[in-house]
Amino acid sequence: MKSIRQLYKAGIGPSSSHSMGPKNAALRFKDSLPHNVSRIQAELYGSLAATGKGHLTDKALEAVFQGWTFEIVWRPDVFLPHHPCGLRLKALDQNGKILAEQLFYSIGGGDLADQDGKPLDVAYPDYPVSGIEDVLAWCRAEHHPIWQFADQHEGAELWDYLRAIWKTMCEAISRGLMPEDPILPGGLNLARRAPAMMACANERVGIQRDLNLLAAYALAVSEENAAGHTVATAPTCGSCGIVPAVLYYFEKHYRLPTRIILQALATAGVFGSSVAKRASISGAEIGCQGEVGTACAMAAAAAAQLLDGTPEQIEYAAEMALEHMLGLTCDPINGLVQIPCIERNAVAAMRAVECASYALATDGRHRISFDEVVEVMKKTGLDLQSDYKETALGGLARIAHKK
Repeated sequence: MKSIRQLYKAGIGPSSSHSMGPKNAALRFKDSLPHNVSRIQAELYGSLAATGKGHLTDKALEAVFQGWTFEIVWRPDVFLPHHPCGLRLKALDQNGKILAEQLFYSIGGGDLADQDGKPLDVAYPDYPVSGIEDVLAWCRAEHHPIWQFADQHEGAELWDYLRAIWKTMCEAISRGLMPEDPILPGGLNLARRAPAMMACANERVGIQRDLNLLAAYALAVSEENAAGHTVATAPTCGSCGIVPAVLYYFEKHYRLPTRIILQALATAGVFGSSVAKRASISGAEIGCQGEVGTACAMAAAAAAQLLDGTPEQIEYAAEMALEHMLGLTCDPINGLVQIPCIERNAVAAMRAVECASYALATDGRHRISFDEVVEVMKKTGLDLQSDYKETALGGLARIAHKK
């Protein structure tokens, strides 16, 4: 299971796999180039080509290769063997001779793999467990909460890292609730809804107010992401609003100290990292269930912990959240991380708290484990047709094409 510091990253939206990942690949390639390069060529494959313009892949690459002649070859019908998001970079001299060439895969969350599908730039050691069942066994044996599992394996430096991530999340919420531009870029002319949702929440009481608050916070972050501003992957840019919304809600309205919020962020990370290791968090690989589904599970785990749940109740909340996201497709209209992505973040934030509330009304015992749902999610995602995995060819995206 990967370190949660590998899972949470601050970066520019709108997509961790289609903008952050390619930018990281370009920076890595650029650092190795000789001095006599005249032209850079990028070949984008599969999902990366199909929705790259809507996800600002071209802009991310152009920003890195300023000063050179730069061109992109879009190859949406070509899927390379190890992942749907393939990127080949070539450096040429003035005569067209190839001086350097490298193939990357953008595998989700801003992470990269090499031409053989082996992950690159793994900055932190993996946890010595294979899934959440192992984590729960450790909790029972040591009589510790789940967040202490992360603390034991990552050390004191983890908390400064999570504090910085939490700061990024909170800043995105603040900006998104008072945006400078009321219309999102990209051509859909989609109006931001976070400020209006917040105003509505302030006029309501009880459950309506709580649900509107969760939605407003999630919309704020997701709309900042769609605008190409700085967010934190949780576990991806496309699902970046869910975990921050739930944690911010508890911090502000339950008056919880930051220390408690960071512990919940660590617990959420343990569940997200388990999914990333055992399945995928890439919408291009297994659909939106891997992004919004995973984020909903992470947020449900965090909420259950903040409501004083046991490790078993926390696992149940996360399992329930992920189970009811199985089969969720990734079908962005015009390849933009806007419709249905932004609303999905709001709905998933509300569902996460509902799952936590349900789990805490039980003793935590249930038939299907979180690890088993992750395995089913992986199989379901691999069975999905490519039209429903971030290619903007099926589902809602197809309906939009007809209009």
